[in-house]
Amino acid sequence: MQKERIKKIGICADHGGFELKEKMITFLKNNHFEPIDFGAKTLNNADDYPDFVIPLAKAVAVKEVYRAIAICGSGVGACIAANKVSGVRAALITDHFSAHQGVEDDDMNLICLGGRVTGYTSAEELVLSFLNAKFIGAERHVRRLQKIKDLEQ
Repeated sequence: MQKERIKKIGICADHGGFELKEKMITFLKNNHFEPIDFGAKTLNNADDYPDFVIPLAKAVAVKEVYRAIAICGSGVGACIAANKVSGVRAALITDHFSAHQGVEDDDMNLICLGGRVTGYTSAEELVLSFLNAKFIGAERHVRRLQKIKDLEQ
């Protein structure tokens, strides 16, 4: 039986999500994922989320990482920035259903969380649901994704 490879998971946060990011890195390691930290590496209240989210999103787009987690204060800015990168399908996730359904139906590859609004236990649940979900690949889902890919061209 072949051993499953440890999946690289990109993660980043600005000052608004820094504390949650640090906790999530430990959580990912404890759950047999390999977190790749795109910053911020230190807490700096003057930093800007695009400086971390854009490199993270680019890594997702070229499959340098399996999936990714972007955290800012509300998660909204991180989501807006991530979706500017072609090939990224990011969503601000606040509930368990959307965490897995976004992958199953929409092939979501980047989850956004709000460090000021998402509790740690909730973040654990959402991230695991996201990371363990698989794209179903039903014809209707593939058709819809193709329309989005066509728009990105």
